[in-house]
Amino acid sequence: MVGIKRHLVIGISALLLNQAWAAPEPSESVQSVPLTQIRTFVETFETISAGYVEALDDEAIINKALKGMVSSLDPHSEYLTKDEMAEFDEQTSGNYAGIGVEVEMVDNKLTIVSPIDDSPAAEAGLKAGDIIIRIDDQLVSDMGLQEVSSLMRGEQGSEVLLDVDRDGQITQYSIIRAEIEDSSVSSDWLGNDIAYIRISQFLGNSGKEFREKLETLQKDNDLKGLILDLRNNPGGVLQSAVGIVDTLIDDGLIVYTDGRHEYSKTEFEATEKATLLPKAPLIVLVNEGSASASEVLAGAIQDHRRGLILGTETFGKGSVQTVVPLSMGGAVKLTTALYYTPNGRSIQAQGIMPDMVIPQAKVEVEKGRFFIKEAELKGHLGNGTGGKERTSSDVDSKLNDLAVSDFQLFQAFSMLQSAQQFLVN
Repeated sequence: MVGIKRHLVIGISALLLNQAWAAPEPSESVQSVPLTQIRTFVETFETISAGYVEALDDEAIINKALKGMVSSLDPHSEYLTKDEMAEFDEQTSGNYAGIGVEVEMVDNKLTIVSPIDDSPAAEAGLKAGDIIIRIDDQLVSDMGLQEVSSLMRGEQGSEVLLDVDRDGQITQYSIIRAEIEDSSVSSDWLGNDIAYIRISQFLGNSGKEFREKLETLQKDNDLKGLILDLRNNPGGVLQSAVGIVDTLIDDGLIVYTDGRHEYSKTEFEATEKATLLPKAPLIVLVNEGSASASEVLAGAIQDHRRGLILGTETFGKGSVQTVVPLSMGGAVKLTTALYYTPNGRSIQAQGIMPDMVIPQAKVEVEKGRFFIKEAELKGHLGNGTGGKERTSSDVDSKLNDLAVSDFQLFQAFSMLQSAQQFLVN
């Protein structure tokens, strides 16, 4: 057996780093294949080489055979050529120039799971559920995800054309590639000491960024509630999601993976030392674009009853892909395990069902309506306990604006405001 390095990929683009994988020697693999099947393969190879309408060299035929063998296993397994493996390493190591969209093959259709926040794809108006039919002049049918990724990436400032099917209507989008920044965490105060943190994807430094944001928020005010927004977060580095859960719970299992190979069996536990916010009321926002590592985080919070999961049902990506380098420079990205929530739930092909299902909705708030309050009446009595009087101009209109711009966030904020008088921080 030969020990080689591997990346354990969880989610659409998630990496579980620094694990070891043992691949069998080539001779062992060959010996296990029946001679009749080898003869059939050789005959098929020679038939294609001699008679296919276009001339193909031997390497091209072999690569197509390997891609077909691996991709037929499931939507996430894939054979990577030497060049594709180099691009894969570049893409997962830091910033890159592209359009900023996460995709998956759903029923053999290249489907957008989520555009990354503030990316060219998001600014162009691409949405979760859109189906990409063509990239520039190439149809994407029968392509692997790495091939698709290579087509969408390119020089910063260059143009890419996408033909997109949305509800049966095909629209062409012209998108200018840009540097996809290695940053994913933003924060804000919503009022009443309730904080908001948005995580657009789980990058290698997202756990550290989250911790720094949370520490800053805690220094600014007495944090009495937190809304964690994972909507349209397609996944990412699993350790980052685990680290974020660890800041919110102080004990117990966060997630575990299980598969046939010994190295596919892993567990992640929470530690009291890493916890920053173990008790403050928490709401996690999710939707159909929340996938993979987002579902790990939401599932852990839900199983530990640490907070309320609010929104719509998540994507349902709960399988583990291991990228195993091969001796000639290529690699196999192979599904090797499933991951499970602390209570043993598999998210695969099911997703996380929110504790409170609230769809995103458009709200129209009545404007321009005249009203007055008691404090504005001439000769009104003062507050019986000396409290500050409130007039119509004191009514906060920001809540109305929030209801219009983001109904789900408005609902989460309203719930935390109500909970402040019942829950102990």
